[in-house]
Parts: sequence; C-alpha cells; structure tokens
Amino acid sequence: MPEISLADIDRHFARYIYRQERSCHAALISHLAALVSHSVSEGHTCLDLTTLVDSSVLIDDEQVDLPPLDVLKRCFVESSTVGKAGEYKPLIVDEGERLYLHRYWTYESDLATALLTLAESTDPIGNDSGLFRFLDDFFPPLPGPTTDWQRMAALTALRKRFCVISGGPGTGKTTTVVKILALLQLRANNKLKIALAAPTGKSAARLKESIATMTAALPCTQETRQVIPQEVKTLHRLLGYRAGSVQFRHNSDNRLPYDVVVIDEASMVPLTLMAKLVAALKSTCRLILLGDRDQLASVEAGAVLGDLCGPSAGEPFSADFATLMMRAGARQSLQTIAQGQEPPLTDTLLVLKQNYRFADNSGIARLSRLVNRGDGEGALAVTTDRSFPDIALQDLPAVVQLQSELHSLLAEHYAPYLRTDTAAQALCLFDRFRILCALRSGPFGVDAVNSLAQNCLARIGLIDPQAEFYHGRPVMITVNDYHLDLYNGDIGIVLKDGERFRVYFAGADGQIRDLPVTRLPRHETVYAMTIHKSQGSEFEHVLTLLPERDGEGLGRELLYTAITRARSSAHIWAKQDVFQQTVSSKIGRRSGLRARLWPGQNSDQ
Repeated sequence: MPEISLADIDRHFARYIYRQERSCHAALISHLAALVSHSVSEGHTCLDLTTLVDSSVLIDDEQVDLPPLDVLKRCFVESSTVGKAGEYKPLIVDEGERLYLHRYWTYESDLATALLTLAESTDPIGNDSGLFRFLDDFFPPLPGPTTDWQRMAALTALRKRFCVISGGPGTGKTTTVVKILALLQLRANNKLKIALAAPTGKSAARLKESIATMTAALPCTQETRQVIPQEVKTLHRLLGYRAGSVQFRHNSDNRLPYDVVVIDEASMVPLTLMAKLVAALKSTCRLILLGDRDQLASVEAGAVLGDLCGPSAGEPFSADFATLMMRAGARQSLQTIAQGQEPPLTDTLLVLKQNYRFADNSGIARLSRLVNRGDGEGALAVTTDRSFPDIALQDLPAVVQLQSELHSLLAEHYAPYLRTDTAAQALCLFDRFRILCALRSGPFGVDAVNSLAQNCLARIGLIDPQAEFYHGRPVMITVNDYHLDLYNGDIGIVLKDGERFRVYFAGADGQIRDLPVTRLPRHETVYAMTIHKSQGSEFEHVLTLLPERDGEGLGRELLYTAITRARSSAHIWAKQDVFQQTVSSKIGRRSGLRARLWPGQNSDQ
C-alpha cells in the first residue's frame, strides 16, 4: 500500500475542497485534492488516476480506499469542484484520466497549443542553393560516411520556426546555435533581433562566455558578428519580473520584441515558466531550445524537454525533410514516416550524436552511455576497468567512517579556493570540485554531508565557523529574489572585507558582484549539493554519493546527470546493488503534455 505524507499546503487545499464540495463525495474528492497537490510538489503536473483506482492509499497514516475508475468518473460528474477540460473549477479531469489543479491544466493546455502552432510553420528552403553554400561555409563537409548532425540541426532550425536541439555535454550545442544565429542573420540581412536566455545565473554566465569565444571564430563578416548578441539573460530577467506577483511584465498582452529566442539548458525549465515564455513570444518569433533530453527534469513540476522530445531520438523524419537532409549532406539512410501519418512535432527535434569533448577512450563518456541505456551490468563493469582512470566506483563507507573518508578529498579540492586572495579566483577554484548527493536527508544526504564537510575543514584549520557567516563559506540561494537579481541555485562565497563579511557571486554578465551578508535571501551552505541543483553546472571533478538503499527518486536520469557534470573525473560512492538498481530504473514524471504533443505515440515517461 503506498504511503504518502502530506505537506501543510496539501492539507489546507484538501480542507478547502471539502468545504466547497456540494455533492455527497466531499471526503473522497478532498482526499484526491490532497494527492494531486502532493503530486505537484513531487514534480508531477497531474495525478494519474489509473494508477490509484480500486486500491488503497495510506495518507498521513489514514487508509483511504479509492473506488474503481467508472465509479470515480460518476463522482466527478456530480462534483461541484471537479470539472472537464475548459470548465472553471479548482480540479480538472481530462480524457486521459488525469486529475489536475486547474492552474496546471491551463499551463499544460496553453503550452501544447502554442507549441503545436509554432511547429506548423515551415520555411520553404528546399530550392535555396544559396543556403547550401552557407551551410558549407559554417559546417564544412566531413570526410567519410559520417553525418554532420550539427549541420542537420542548423538545417532544422532554418526550416522550422520551432526546434529542439538535444545532446549530451560536449556534443556542440552552443557551437551549433551560434552558427545558426549567424546563418539566420545572413538570410535576414543582419536585421534580426535575437535574445539568449538560460534558467539560472550560472548557466547564463557559461553561455555568455561560450558565445563570446565562438562568435569571434565565425566565417562571416564583422557586421554579422556584431549582430550576434553577447548578452545572456536569465529567463526571469528576459520576461521581466513584477514585484509581488507570479506574473511577468511580458505576456500575451505585452509580447517580447524578439525575432529569435534561444533558451539554453531547457531541461531545467519547469512547465509554468515555459508556458509563460511561449505565451510572451510574438507570432513571428522563432524559438530554439537547447538541452539534454536524458538529464533530470526541472526541480519544479513538469518534464517539458523530455515531453517535447517525445518517444524517439529525433527520427523518424518526414519523407520531405529526409530528402532535404540528404541533399544537405546526410551520409546515412534516415528513418522516415509515411506521408499523412506524421505527428505534429515531426522534424522539430535534432539529436547531436558526436561528442567533441571526450575521446573514445573516455570513461565518463562510456559510463554515461551505459547508464543512459539502463545497462546496470555494463556500467558496473566499466567502473572497475582500469583502462578508464577518469571514473571509479567505491563501496559506500559506513556512516561512522564517512567523515574520515571525506577528509583528504576536502583538503585536496577545497584548500585552493580557501587560500586565495580574490573573489574571482575563489569562485573559479571552488567550482573545480563538488560533492553531489542523490538525496537531501539521511546520513548520505546534502544536509548531513555539508555538516561533515564543514567539520572536516574546520579541523584542518581552513575555516573558522564560529558564527553563521565565516570567511570561505559557500552559499546557495534557495529562493528567487528579483530585486537582487539572485535566483534559486545561484552560488556565492562569503569573504571577509575588513571587519565585515560580504558574499560574492559571478553574474550572468560575467562580472563579480557582491552584497552584505545581511541582505542575503534564504540560502544554505553548499560544500555538497543535490544532483538536481547541479543541473546547468560543470566541475572538473565530481564525487557522487548514493544512499545506502535503493528507493523512490533514484534512477538513471539522476546518475547520468551527476556523471555528466564532470569534465575530468567522476567518482561514485555506492553499494554495487544500489548502483545497478539506479541504472536500471527510470524516474517518471506524470504529465499529459507528451500525449498532447505526440498523439497516438507511446507516452511512457
């Protein structure tokens, strides 16, 4: 029997529904209201009724018996608080037998409608010989039978007003999109207004740094280089926050002024924010999403990028687009779908397959592929293969030994940033290493590991944590503060400035900014962080801790995300059975978005 512990907000919402419900089913529907509210807090956008009906659930130690689906549907018909799609009631049940909070049903429905409209728009570029010459300039033909998937991604973005470019770290997503922007400007006589954005300040700063480097190497005129934007905003800044409101300045009544909008790290964007972004685009805007479809979904509700990518890895393509790709230089046969049977998002997704960061003998690359495929035995074997020195699996130490096991690692990796003189150096050196935890609580969770790390560093004499704020304390913001332009996940370091302490952050513009510790929004110490919070970041060296037992929340997406945060080495501390079970499991996000975007396709998460 599933056991669920509700949060206060779930209980308050259930009591509200109970008071509002005028039918004889108030108790049943209030229990369902609590469950759907709880589901949203767990990252789902809805409650899948088919998984719960005709069964029992333990809610806050109270057994709740749920009727069969046909009985439940009759209850909904008589309900005053549960409506069908389009009705204005607190709870909405759709034809797919999913129960939503009205707000999330609206976000999901509006987003799907807008994206399907965007995807319908196709530029007629089939007979444009000048386009192929441009492609040759920016993506010179590769030798041999290899297809240049970056070139195909550019073709996709030039042809469709909406496209998703997916690929793991090192596959060249940023390189590709910079070239795409140059091609778009060349075709529009350098007159396009372009915006670049990312979910967090850190991911925005990384994109800005990459864009600046790559723009200088573009094979085009200086005039075109100058109209490739160098500024990268957070999504919140792009949309324009409004104090005291969850709404933004730019919306369907006040559209963004851009002709092209590019969003990096799209896997981190939750349903609510993606819906607000798409609603704010003008009707002629081109939207390009970059991300890794295999990463964890956003911390907040939804799995938008995964839903957009659908059940396939980009293929099959329409027959027309496959023909165009062959003309543009595709070197291998492409899967096609019969004419007239194409799902609405056909030809909008391109997956980059060649990795340019890791060599063929890279353990990180090999392990990430095996984890992605769910091959637990293969993943375990490669971690013990001495020909891959950049990866290692070590048995999880006993709880009482964890601090001593961490001691030398912390001294080696954190001493450099704690002994440096400048904020810029401290931030740079701190980001070379991170401990990633699968969970927040428990002896191997973030809270416990941060406490152990602080104790270790104090014993070594590298920090003096006598008060809440001390020289060298790393902090992570846990709420959005639009006035300070600080967002959930932003990381800073406390440094002593004379007799006072200030905290320093790397801004999205690449500049170091600081503020008194007394002005910090809600935050936490961050020697270690959850894998979820690590999305959008990269470190030279990563240590990942899995818990003692397999459980809910562990899956291959989590482990894949942790491994691919590492550039040079990825070490994992875990019991072998937990490691293998994590690789073999998938983390599902319940959502109706994929079914809306890919009707008739397998919608398993």
